[in-house]
Amino acid sequence: MALTGCATTMGEPAPTPATGAAQASAPQASADIGTFFERYDQAQLALSPLSKAYRGIRDEDYGRWGDFSDAAAIAEERLQQLTAQTMRATYSPIDLSPQDTLSYRLFDYQADNSAMLFPFRENGYIFDQMNGAQSQLPAFLINIHSVANADQAADYVSRIEGLGPVIDTLIAESRERAAKGVMPPDWVYPYVISDIENLLNAGDDNAVLEDFAGKVGKLDLGEAQSVALMAGAKTAWNDSARPAYQRLLAEMQRQQAMAPTDDGIWRFDDGAAYYSALLKNYTTTDLTADQIHAIGLREVERIHDEMRKIMREVGFEGDLQDFFEYTRTDDRFYYDTREAYLADAEAKLDAMEARLPDFFNTLPSDPLVIKPVEAFREKSAGKAFYQRPAPDGSRPGTYYVNLYNLKDMSRNELEALAYHEGLPGHHLQLSIQTQLGDVPPFRRFGGVTAYSEGWGLYSEELGKDMGFYTDPYSDFGRLGMELWRACRLVVDTGIHHKRWSRERAIQYLTDNTPNPPGDIEKAIERYVVYPGQATAYMIGKLKIMELRERAQSELGDDFDIRAFHDVILKSGPVPLAIMEENVDAWIEGES
Repeated sequence: MALTGCATTMGEPAPTPATGAAQASAPQASADIGTFFERYDQAQLALSPLSKAYRGIRDEDYGRWGDFSDAAAIAEERLQQLTAQTMRATYSPIDLSPQDTLSYRLFDYQADNSAMLFPFRENGYIFDQMNGAQSQLPAFLINIHSVANADQAADYVSRIEGLGPVIDTLIAESRERAAKGVMPPDWVYPYVISDIENLLNAGDDNAVLEDFAGKVGKLDLGEAQSVALMAGAKTAWNDSARPAYQRLLAEMQRQQAMAPTDDGIWRFDDGAAYYSALLKNYTTTDLTADQIHAIGLREVERIHDEMRKIMREVGFEGDLQDFFEYTRTDDRFYYDTREAYLADAEAKLDAMEARLPDFFNTLPSDPLVIKPVEAFREKSAGKAFYQRPAPDGSRPGTYYVNLYNLKDMSRNELEALAYHEGLPGHHLQLSIQTQLGDVPPFRRFGGVTAYSEGWGLYSEELGKDMGFYTDPYSDFGRLGMELWRACRLVVDTGIHHKRWSRERAIQYLTDNTPNPPGDIEKAIERYVVYPGQATAYMIGKLKIMELRERAQSELGDDFDIRAFHDVILKSGPVPLAIMEENVDAWIEGES
């Protein structure tokens, strides 16, 4: 979840209604469209203290959360639509440079896409196990709010105090949505309640205060000032945050008692239209749910055939399902300690980093670190994810691995997972994007899921082209990760379009993948509360592979994979149709 502006989640509408939201006018036109986009960026940042923090901007808003109301969401949407209207009335793409024309087209696409999704903004879940505010707000403080001096420490205290009003605003909106039938399934609530109770039961030793103490302890302050800051943080937690979390706990327990048992969003009054909009948003295509389901079934069959080759290579006797059972249950395929897992992941990424110049002209300029998911949220969090670096270099790129249960983290998948989240996957792509100084901020800091996740999945296979996966079981793990994304096309559309139950979806993954039960269950639970997003990975990867094969076929010996990667990466995130245009133009120029 990207906590930005009005608490908007990645690709999802923003939560919560209240009054008194900030307003912003569309930026004035300028002779230079780049200046116009900069003005829009400043207007958007003025509405969003959290966006500033993600960017590494620490100004007078650093101690604020911002407005989480529906009025604030409306204000931000109004700003974007008015800006798009002004852009269309003022500038003509035929008069712009190629780079500015691309920026025009991308902002136009972004505005249209946002307008498509905005009517469904109240269909999102505010509290769930994946993107729920109950864990994301503390995670923001821990991972994003850096403390370099006493003033920034005081800002941290201010944000702890501000947790109370924010949580109360979100409780009110969650209650209102529940009254309209917009609630996650009943099995989600124990995860949310667990996150809340982990914070409450820890008392003054909770993750937020522990993080604050660690950050203050690294400052060169006098003892009296450090003691005063710590006392202020505890007071803010116990007077504001803790009571709000107690009220949230009560509301979640109330909703759990009446939560639905059906899993898909088809059960919403506008569920079919909502899901169609989400698929269009995440894949940037017009593929229907049935078409995506069929692509998934086709890719599952193809990857199963590739896996049978490895099964024969290692001399396994039995069918593919027997091999799945062997690789998901034998102890040789799992680590005994978290430290061993992290050490091997570090080693694989170090080796990959040394190989990058042979396949990339443009390299990441930010450091990459690996961290386990924090204990307070590891039970509910996904298996791995990436946090992009701050543009000012104050925060590295971070690859998070969830080591809550080592039996959910197969040794076979370690390489592919590290390449996807780290190098040459999200870290390389997002570091390059963040440092694109010649494009507008909305392109440097925005995202297109099919592009970024398609790149991540493409990076897994690219690792094989680069000479990695020398162990056949690791290559089997790579295929298992790809199979996972193919199965997502089947189960996501199965749950939200074909009305599959959670249990049926779990059984499909059990029958068709080598993943362990805990991994399977957590994945299906993710797709239930994050509809459509999981379809972007395979759809994006298939397009990148199609374009690479086209370029290799047409350019022959003149094909340069490093130049191809520049074409994909140096535009920043783009819809798949525009990616195709960019590659076709490059091929024509190289022919």
